[in-house]
Amino acid sequence: MAPRRNPKGGSPSPGGRRETKHGGSKNGKKEGISGSSFFTWFMVIALLGVWTSVAVVWFELVDYEEVLAKAKDFRYNLSEVLQGKLGIYDADGDGDFDVDDAKILLGLKERSAPEQPTPRDAEEVIRTAEQPRAKAEPASDYQPGEPEQDETHVSYEIHSNMKEDTHEPDTHEPDTHEPEGTDYKELTLEDALEHNTEPFPEDIEQQDYVEEHDLENEVLIETQDIDGEPLTEHYHGNAEDETAASDTVLEHIESVDEREQAKVHLADQPRETDIPVQAEDYSNDNLVGESGRETLQKEKAKKKKPKLLNKFDKGIKAELDAAEKLRKKGKAEEALKAFEILVNKYPQSPRARYGKAQSEDDLAEKMRSNEILQRSISTYGEVASLPNIPDDLVKLTLKRRADRQQFLGRMKGSLVTLQKLVNLFPNDTSFKNNLGVGYLLIGDNSNAKRVYEEVLSLAPNDGFAKVHYGFILKAENKISESIPYLKEGLESGDPGTDDGRFYFHLGDAMQRVGNKEAYKWYELGHQRGHFASVWQRSLYNVKGLKAQPWWTAKETGYTELVKSLERNWKIIRDEGLAVMDRGKGLFLPEDENLREKGDWSQFTLWQQGRKNENACKSVPRTCTLLERFPEATGCRRGQIKYSVMHPGTHVWPHTGPTNCRLRMHLGLVIPKEGCRIRCAQENRIWEEGKVLIFDDSFEHEVWQDANRYRLIFIVDVWHPELTQQQRRTLPAI
Repeated sequence: MAPRRNPKGGSPSPGGRRETKHGGSKNGKKEGISGSSFFTWFMVIALLGVWTSVAVVWFELVDYEEVLAKAKDFRYNLSEVLQGKLGIYDADGDGDFDVDDAKILLGLKERSAPEQPTPRDAEEVIRTAEQPRAKAEPASDYQPGEPEQDETHVSYEIHSNMKEDTHEPDTHEPDTHEPEGTDYKELTLEDALEHNTEPFPEDIEQQDYVEEHDLENEVLIETQDIDGEPLTEHYHGNAEDETAASDTVLEHIESVDEREQAKVHLADQPRETDIPVQAEDYSNDNLVGESGRETLQKEKAKKKKPKLLNKFDKGIKAELDAAEKLRKKGKAEEALKAFEILVNKYPQSPRARYGKAQSEDDLAEKMRSNEILQRSISTYGEVASLPNIPDDLVKLTLKRRADRQQFLGRMKGSLVTLQKLVNLFPNDTSFKNNLGVGYLLIGDNSNAKRVYEEVLSLAPNDGFAKVHYGFILKAENKISESIPYLKEGLESGDPGTDDGRFYFHLGDAMQRVGNKEAYKWYELGHQRGHFASVWQRSLYNVKGLKAQPWWTAKETGYTELVKSLERNWKIIRDEGLAVMDRGKGLFLPEDENLREKGDWSQFTLWQQGRKNENACKSVPRTCTLLERFPEATGCRRGQIKYSVMHPGTHVWPHTGPTNCRLRMHLGLVIPKEGCRIRCAQENRIWEEGKVLIFDDSFEHEVWQDANRYRLIFIVDVWHPELTQQQRRTLPAI
């Protein structure tokens, strides 16, 4: 029987389909859709799907990052909605509902006093007459950069915890100031104050913006709330002008208007910081950083959330959050536009203006622009001048402003800002401590000493103040008096005390008074990572360089230089003696307080890779000889000089500042006996016409007990393992 067809002559009936499946129609033609047709269409559709997916990915038809960003925004927006619903239960006045609010509502915690809305008079924005960066204020031996001194010296610089192990300059973009997804209201005050606070010195002749990564490998350290770079940028100028400028700053700070503004601010709102800070006393501990003390330190450093929003800003929190999210995602330009809109819309909003300043700060870092950074500094000043600004926001704003001013080398402007912080929060010792650092940075040790005395009167166990006070006493050559302050400050374990300079100077002071405990502190400094070893204690180091006290010419690779010096030693000697015989004072006394006793003078031809043209006129053949050897004349972390030492001289054990150089001593006039040099644990003597080579980053000491003077020629050369790139880019010492 033929299969039944539908009235329209379409597909066969189910019975017919079953027959077709097995054998098809009687006339041999396929009718309807067979099983193989289903499979064919399935494969076609599957292949189309695969190729469509490939096309989407290959031709980037869908922006997956945008999809993910929208999903994240949806999550944030949902969080904001929930927070907005719960905001009516805000009981502690911080603008959101959190655990503290729940405790208050449950009666487990007392309700804090409401924020006082009383406006205070707008404070005058302090702006000092800033000079161009190339004419930055001069400083003494306490500067945010690289020390000019050659040997052990009492200098103070701002440090960071970075190590100098680069082989090529780091070109990656700097990190954003705060991690994405962190609500700025959840930051602790101390964390917020540490908003990218590393000031990096700049090469004035080569850079428009301070390059953070050019110096990023220096070993060292931190000061309280001020992290920085150990490499010193020396600002040259008239020291008398600097003193006068400092006096002008002080007069400005102490003006009636400033005092009145401080009084108004102090009257505005209650502050917990009015209670003097008392640090824990760990002076009886034998070692720094024991586990028990670390636990106590953590308890002592309990942090609270900063209150960054006043009553008005709480009402526009959603708009502020939206702009802040852009900033946290690293979108500096978009964040700046968003905050500028908010500032124009709400000119009385401190948080909006602070966000604008932060965005300018971020953009300056991204664009490497001093001009934008200066705008940021000005905007930070505007924030602090607004009425009804929460205390925590004042602290964040002025602290960051001072830091950015230091970043640009504007030390006097930074000092004014720090003094304003102290005026507003007179019992917050951290701001006084930073003010002391500010004075040290401009070489005003007397005012720094006064500040630290004030801190210690408020908080006798403040370790940060103690190490700095001891540091100043040692600079005044009050060696014995400096020791207990340096020692107790280090033993305190307080933030900012674990600094290689303080271990360095404590050990040095102990050595000078014959205290054998010095090497215990050197060992501890080594264990803490500040020194390469007990003997090698330089502070400005490139990591991984070969380290040994004594070297041979072959080991250095500078055999041609050594041969040339030894072959022409009499020429070098005769020209040096001629300069000595003139008696015109070309040999200058050693002025770094390295001598216990005696007479030691030097005549310098090259310093920091720069030729002294006038000096070379007196010894022309010697200078011509040296100009063939760039490893010496181009060594920007060394010197080339004559050195004369008279009988009865003893040079204290000391170390040079860096492991980036080796030092050659060519004997010119050497007594037969009585002169010797120790480097690490090995003594050697000079010979006329012969070169000694040692690494002066190791401890060395000199005795001159002969019956006549000793004259040598000193040539510093780059460490042979430094790359050409490093030799070009390492900042000078």
